[in-house]
Amino acid sequence: MPNFGRQSEYRLRTVECKLQQLFRKIVMTHDCKILEGHRGEQRQNQYQQTGRSKVRWPHGQHNSYPSRAVDVAPYPIDWEDTKRFYFFAGYVIAKAEEMGINLRWGGDWDRDYDLNDQNFMDLVHFELDD
Repeated sequence: MPNFGRQSEYRLRTVECKLQQLFRKIVMTHDCKILEGHRGEQRQNQYQQTGRSKVRWPHGQHNSYPSRAVDVAPYPIDWEDTKRFYFFAGYVIAKAEEMGINLRWGGDWDRDYDLNDQNFMDLVHFELDD
């Protein structure tokens, strides 16, 4: 059974308890890596300047502490295999619904299940929507 490595565990501890609970369940059946939890001011503004984020500090869901957002990728990570990210996100969303957690995914920001109407794709991004 997969479990989180030291880095992933550290990052996971910087997010809201609901997200921690969700991804501790996810990793039991789908190996994954926590890429980022809480994001500080310097990194947030750098991401916004380089186009990796749409918002500046402190307006991102990663900016609160604990963070209301987490970036997670299926492991091993293959950035070219986007279908794996879609499959993984579907599993995460279904598990979140099962647990009563309202979640927004960066591949379907408006939550309408139309994946072709997005203008900013962030396939590793999951945030609380409550």
